[in-house]
Amino acid sequence: MKDLAMSYLNSLERHRRAFDTMEAYQVQAIELLAQCKKTLTNGGKVIWFGNGGSAADSQHLAAEFMVRYKKDRAPLASIALTTDTSILTAHSNDYHFDSVFERQIQGLCKKEDLVIGLTTSGTSNNINLALLAANEMGAYTVALTGRDGGKVKDIAKLPIIIENDETARIQEAHMFIGHWLCEGLDVICDELTKSKV
Repeated sequence: MKDLAMSYLNSLERHRRAFDTMEAYQVQAIELLAQCKKTLTNGGKVIWFGNGGSAADSQHLAAEFMVRYKKDRAPLASIALTTDTSILTAHSNDYHFDSVFERQIQGLCKKEDLVIGLTTSGTSNNINLALLAANEMGAYTVALTGRDGGKVKDIAKLPIIIENDETARIQEAHMFIGHWLCEGLDVICDELTKSKV
């Protein structure tokens, strides 16, 4: 068991070191933070969605925005489209699971919003259709994805691709980016709060 734990930790460390040498990730993360700040100061909200573990990550990050990360601050407008079981099951039953997030985007999204879809493969139809709908509405779209980026890399305005084939490593990188974003927002939250007064 000790060898298994050390192997896992070494894998995580190799993955973490990859970020240190990838300037593209740093540039993309800064762009994401800037867009998030713009969204929140202009009265918009951040909308998250994903499937399975990515659904859980979406809910986790929306909660960090609405409640707090480290710093006591005003709530930052954010919602995960994965939490309402009545909407999810009614739509999937009456229409199709592929459009379960697209429908919610059509009903809830505004052009001022930042829309973030999480998909480790980049090929999830329900994520891609929702991002396309958000693009049509004029919202800023981001995909946190993995592998080669799949179809979503050509849909999102900002695709952040974790070039790894292991779902677990991709999800861990997505949470790293999400928590980095929360950390950045904590730094500028006084400015965000003042803009709402």
